[in-house]
Amino acid sequence: MSEPLDYGHFDIILAEYLLERHISKNSLAAKANLQRTQLNAYCKNDIKRPDLDVLARICYALDCDLADIIRYVRSSEKNEEVGNS
Repeated sequence: MSEPLDYGHFDIILAEYLLERHISKNSLAAKANLQRTQLNAYCKNDIKRPDLDVLARICYALDCDLADIIRYVRSSEKNEEVGNS
């Protein structure tokens, strides 16, 4: 049986975004109407199934795009495949 294909994954880089722009978690939690524990989970990239409504509120509050707070990480297999092309 063959190995499952690695499609890569997404990393939530919200904490980096907040640090770079000197925005506090408390400020964002208030503007986006989020509980601090929920926001902390997003900042720690500890979310298995992101809530699109939560992401929309974060983007709205920060006036940013989804790509500003989420990064797609390609699989190492894909990187090797691209390098061999």
